[in-house]
Amino acid sequence: QVQLVESGGGLVQAGGSLRLSCAASGGTFSSYAMGWFRQAPGKEREFVASISWNGGDTYYTDSVKGRFTISRDNAKNMLYLQMNSLKPEDTAVYYCAANFRRVGVSALLYEYDYWGQGTQVTVSS
Repeated sequence: QVQLVESGGGLVQAGGSLRLSCAASGGTFSSYAMGWFRQAPGKEREFVASISWNGGDTYYTDSVKGRFTISRDNAKNMLYLQMNSLKPEDTAVYYCAANFRRVGVSALLYEYDYWGQGTQVTVSS
């Protein structure tokens, strides 16, 4: 059983930065791909970024390309999302998720088997 715990969310002004962290336990972290998703009020959960098992491949949704960076530290069982140039439309609850079905990147929500509880990111204008 994998457990994922996000941290690092908060309130930031537009143009600011935040770094989200996700601590994983209960599994072999380096064996599977990871992803970040977000859900804004009244909207469906959407893909943000994904990273392969060894960090060698990353994939982003178009709206965050050039602003967000996903990374992982397999030695520490940690996943990160560096978010720069934040916009009000980035406001959402951000979730990290583990994909046991593949080692490569994926934007498909249904492929992710384990989810954290989420961390709130609020960007003020």
